[in-house]
Amino acid sequence: MPGVFVHRRDTHYADEPYGQYQFPKVYLSRASQFEGDWAVYYEPVKAGGRGFYAVAWVERIVPDPTRDGHYLALIKPDTYLDFAHNVPRTIDGELVERDLANAQAAVRPLSQRDFVRIIDLGLGDDENTLPRIGDPATPFPPSLRDNPRPFRFEQERVRTESLTSRIVRDRVFRTAVLAAYDKRCAMTGLKFINGGGRAEVAAAHIRPVAANGPDSVNNGLALSGTAHWMFDRGLISLDDDLSVLVSRHVNDIDSLKRLLRSDRKAIEPLDPALRPHPSFLAWHRENVFKL
Repeated sequence: MPGVFVHRRDTHYADEPYGQYQFPKVYLSRASQFEGDWAVYYEPVKAGGRGFYAVAWVERIVPDPTRDGHYLALIKPDTYLDFAHNVPRTIDGELVERDLANAQAAVRPLSQRDFVRIIDLGLGDDENTLPRIGDPATPFPPSLRDNPRPFRFEQERVRTESLTSRIVRDRVFRTAVLAAYDKRCAMTGLKFINGGGRAEVAAAHIRPVAANGPDSVNNGLALSGTAHWMFDRGLISLDDDLSVLVSRHVNDIDSLKRLLRSDRKAIEPLDPALRPHPSFLAWHRENVFKL
């Protein structure tokens, strides 16, 4: 059975949504119902949050060795995914969690029907954020770009199975990252939209998926082609304060300085909660950046 984890950005719990979710023993029986299944993350809008904003697979639940009376829901690597579109708690006055009489608990089960509804709304289908044909990212196949159809059992099953598809995850990650940066390159500040309404920037993982980097906006940057190429090859990186670091291997420093923003700092996402996480920036500096 899938479930819901309520997470606040000002939480005192040791949460790392793409790695673990900490909760007290009082929620253990509820959380155990969706061990080995999907959970969606909900951040209260009244507390400045995003509503339902992500999904991840709960691999197992273990006692927290660092805090008595608490447990950790451990997230399966490579399953966390930020939604392309945040999902509010209510739509047109109707709760999205229609099958739950009291959707208040911080940890609560979710019916399969409500889960699929949230996933369908969260994944979305925004044509203008899809990669261009020929982009490094795999293009989204036409069969998956059809207009949304009414719910049917077969469609619900396929929709949830799509959470493990790399093609779908790349598309959703791109949509979420570009929305966070207003479709603007974080390094150059440039915002180009082509004649078809498609943003001319890519969504770059700071720590690549191949190196166990999650599909989290905190692990992403919106980058134009040249900046993306240089970032992936370690010619530029970011300090924790988002200052741009330039490798001594760059052969044309003057041109690069003209390309970068005048303050030599990357722009921040529109929502501060989506800012690049220091752990991912540190990984890039230590494993990719060429001093």
